[in-house]
Amino acid sequence: MNGWLLAATVVLGGGLGATLWGVATGPLRRRVVAQNLSTAPACTGLILLAQGYDRPAYVDLALVLALLGPVGTLVFARLLTDELADDPPRARGVTWAAAALAAAVVLALCVAVGPSRATAKLLLVGALLIGGNVIASRALSGGIAGVRGG
Repeated sequence: MNGWLLAATVVLGGGLGATLWGVATGPLRRRVVAQNLSTAPACTGLILLAQGYDRPAYVDLALVLALLGPVGTLVFARLLTDELADDPPRARGVTWAAAALAAAVVLALCVAVGPSRATAKLLLVGALLIGGNVIASRALSGGIAGVRGG
Protein backbone atom coordinates (compact mmCIF):
# COMPACT_ATOMS: atom_id res chain seq x y z
CA MET A 1 0.00 0.00 0.00
CA ASN A 2 1.41 3.37 -0.97
CA GLY A 3 0.72 6.80 0.52
CA TRP A 4 -1.94 7.68 -2.05
CA LEU A 5 -3.98 4.60 -1.19
CA LEU A 6 -3.63 5.28 2.52
CA ALA A 7 -4.81 8.87 2.01
CA ALA A 8 -7.75 7.60 -0.08
CA THR A 9 -8.68 5.16 2.68
CA VAL A 10 -8.65 7.91 5.29
CA VAL A 11 -10.65 10.33 3.13
CA LEU A 12 -13.22 7.77 2.02
CA GLY A 13 -13.57 6.12 5.41
CA GLY A 14 -13.81 9.31 7.44
CA GLY A 15 -15.60 11.52 4.96
CA LEU A 16 -18.17 9.11 3.63
CA GLY A 17 -18.77 7.62 7.07
CA ALA A 18 -19.57 11.05 8.46
CA THR A 19 -21.80 11.98 5.54
CA LEU A 20 -23.68 8.67 5.68
CA TRP A 21 -24.33 9.29 9.37
CA GLY A 22 -25.47 12.85 8.57
CA VAL A 23 -27.80 11.70 5.79
CA ALA A 24 -29.31 8.89 7.84
CA THR A 25 -30.02 10.80 11.06
CA GLY A 26 -31.13 14.17 12.29
CA PRO A 27 -33.26 17.01 10.98
CA LEU A 28 -33.81 17.76 7.30
CA ARG A 29 -31.34 20.64 7.26
CA ARG A 30 -28.47 18.40 8.37
CA ARG A 31 -29.42 15.61 5.96
CA VAL A 32 -29.43 17.97 2.98
CA VAL A 33 -26.07 19.47 3.90
CA ALA A 34 -24.57 16.00 4.36
CA GLN A 35 -25.90 14.94 0.97
CA ASN A 36 -24.36 18.00 -0.62
CA LEU A 37 -20.98 17.52 1.01
CA SER A 38 -20.78 13.78 0.28
CA THR A 39 -19.46 14.68 -3.16
CA ALA A 40 -16.24 16.16 -1.74
CA PRO A 41 -14.82 13.04 -0.05
CA ALA A 42 -16.05 10.79 -2.86
CA CYS A 43 -14.32 12.85 -5.57
CA THR A 44 -11.13 13.38 -3.61
CA GLY A 45 -11.05 9.69 -2.76
CA LEU A 46 -11.46 8.77 -6.42
CA ILE A 47 -8.63 10.99 -7.60
CA LEU A 48 -6.39 9.67 -4.82
CA LEU A 49 -7.26 6.12 -5.89
CA ALA A 50 -6.51 7.06 -9.50
CA GLN A 51 -3.01 8.11 -8.48
CA GLY A 52 -2.51 5.16 -6.14
CA TYR A 53 -3.56 2.52 -8.65
CA ASP A 54 -2.29 4.46 -11.70
CA ARG A 55 -5.77 4.33 -13.29
CA PRO A 56 -6.62 7.62 -15.04
CA ALA A 57 -10.18 6.44 -15.67
CA TYR A 58 -10.98 7.08 -12.00
CA VAL A 59 -10.36 10.78 -12.60
CA ASP A 60 -13.04 10.70 -15.31
CA LEU A 61 -15.48 9.25 -12.81
CA ALA A 62 -14.54 11.95 -10.29
CA LEU A 63 -15.12 14.56 -13.00
CA VAL A 64 -18.64 13.28 -13.65
CA LEU A 65 -19.39 13.10 -9.93
CA ALA A 66 -18.06 16.63 -9.34
CA LEU A 67 -20.39 17.85 -12.08
CA LEU A 68 -23.53 15.93 -11.12
CA GLY A 69 -23.28 16.04 -7.30
CA PRO A 70 -24.02 19.75 -6.88
CA VAL A 71 -26.70 19.56 -9.58
CA GLY A 72 -28.48 16.94 -7.49
CA THR A 73 -28.24 19.20 -4.46
CA LEU A 74 -29.75 22.09 -6.43
CA VAL A 75 -32.66 19.83 -7.38
CA PHE A 76 -33.15 18.96 -3.70
CA ALA A 77 -32.96 22.64 -2.78
CA ARG A 78 -35.66 23.44 -5.31
CA LEU A 79 -37.92 20.57 -4.25
CA LEU A 80 -37.51 21.22 -0.52
CA THR A 81 -37.78 25.01 -0.65
CA ASP A 82 -40.86 25.17 1.56
CA GLU A 83 -39.51 22.78 4.19
CA LEU A 84 -36.13 24.51 4.36
CA ALA A 85 -37.53 28.07 4.38
CA ASP A 86 -38.36 28.00 8.10
CA ASP A 87 -35.03 26.54 9.21
CA PRO A 88 -32.43 26.93 6.45
CA PRO A 89 -29.23 24.94 6.73
CA ARG A 90 -26.06 26.77 7.60
CA ALA A 91 -22.88 24.95 6.84
CA ARG A 92 -20.23 27.57 6.18
CA GLY A 93 -17.50 25.86 8.17
CA VAL A 94 -18.16 22.41 6.76
CA THR A 95 -18.41 23.76 3.21
CA TRP A 96 -15.09 25.56 3.45
CA ALA A 97 -13.48 22.52 5.10
CA ALA A 98 -14.63 20.36 2.18
CA ALA A 99 -13.31 22.97 -0.25
CA ALA A 100 -9.96 23.04 1.56
CA LEU A 101 -9.74 19.24 1.44
CA ALA A 102 -10.43 19.24 -2.29
CA ALA A 103 -7.92 22.01 -2.92
CA ALA A 104 -5.20 20.31 -0.88
CA VAL A 105 -5.68 16.95 -2.60
CA VAL A 106 -5.85 18.43 -6.09
CA LEU A 107 -2.76 20.57 -5.55
CA ALA A 108 -0.79 17.64 -4.12
CA LEU A 109 -1.76 15.49 -7.07
CA CYS A 110 -0.91 18.24 -9.56
CA VAL A 111 2.56 18.47 -8.05
CA ALA A 112 2.96 14.68 -8.20
CA VAL A 113 1.71 14.38 -11.78
CA GLY A 114 3.66 17.34 -13.14
CA PRO A 115 2.65 19.48 -16.10
CA SER A 116 0.52 17.36 -18.40
CA ARG A 117 -2.98 16.82 -19.69
CA ALA A 118 -3.79 14.94 -16.48
CA THR A 119 -2.96 18.07 -14.48
CA ALA A 120 -5.50 20.06 -16.47
CA LYS A 121 -8.12 17.40 -15.77
CA LEU A 122 -7.30 17.43 -12.06
CA LEU A 123 -7.60 21.21 -11.95
CA LEU A 124 -10.97 20.99 -13.71
CA VAL A 125 -12.20 18.41 -11.19
CA GLY A 126 -11.03 20.62 -8.33
CA ALA A 127 -12.69 23.74 -9.75
CA LEU A 128 -15.98 21.93 -10.36
CA LEU A 129 -15.90 20.31 -6.93
CA ILE A 130 -15.11 23.46 -4.99
CA GLY A 131 -17.33 25.78 -7.02
CA GLY A 132 -20.22 23.33 -7.13
CA ASN A 133 -20.21 22.66 -3.41
CA VAL A 134 -19.99 26.36 -2.52
CA ILE A 135 -22.81 27.30 -4.91
CA ALA A 136 -25.01 24.41 -3.78
CA SER A 137 -24.43 25.27 -0.11
CA ARG A 138 -25.40 28.86 -0.79
CA ALA A 139 -28.54 27.69 -2.57
CA LEU A 140 -29.48 25.50 0.38
CA SER A 141 -29.05 28.35 2.85
CA GLY A 142 -31.49 30.54 0.97
CA GLY A 143 -29.44 31.97 -1.85
CA ILE A 144 -26.95 34.77 -2.10
CA ALA A 145 -27.68 37.84 -0.01
CA GLY A 146 -28.49 40.93 -2.01
CA VAL A 147 -29.56 39.05 -5.12
CA ARG A 148 -33.18 39.55 -6.07
CA GLY A 149 -35.17 36.33 -5.65
CA GLY A 150 -32.20 34.54 -4.05
